[in-house]
Amino acid sequence: MQPNTSNTTREAMPAMRRATDDLLQTAGKAMDSTRDYANDALDRAENKVRELRGSVDPVVDMLASRAQRLARHSLDLASEAKDRAEQSLKRATRVTTRYVADQPLRSVLIAAAVGAAVALLIASSRHRKQNRY
Repeated sequence: MQPNTSNTTREAMPAMRRATDDLLQTAGKAMDSTRDYANDALDRAENKVRELRGSVDPVVDMLASRAQRLARHSLDLASEAKDRAEQSLKRATRVTTRYVADQPLRSVLIAAAVGAAVALLIASSRHRKQNRY
């Protein structure tokens, strides 16, 4: 007797959602951490520039200011890229969830094929490593 694919699909859906949510949360935390680190570094650089301002040539001051603007702009672009990636991942999750709901048997077969392919790749990699040593 074959397991009910519809039940298997329904059971897999929450795990997929949790995995996607975890991935989004991890990406968000990494981006926030990077942003905090970059902001801290920029603040320290800005403080150092202020410290040295009295003895620094005006051209160097202008270059430092431009570098800070460029760094802040880069940080803003990275934040926007993170937001776009999150939206893209959410969209892909919705599409995948809809596909699994509409095509449960095909989804299970695709998942089994991918699992088998990954298992073969791992086994092949281990076999090559053993033959090298």
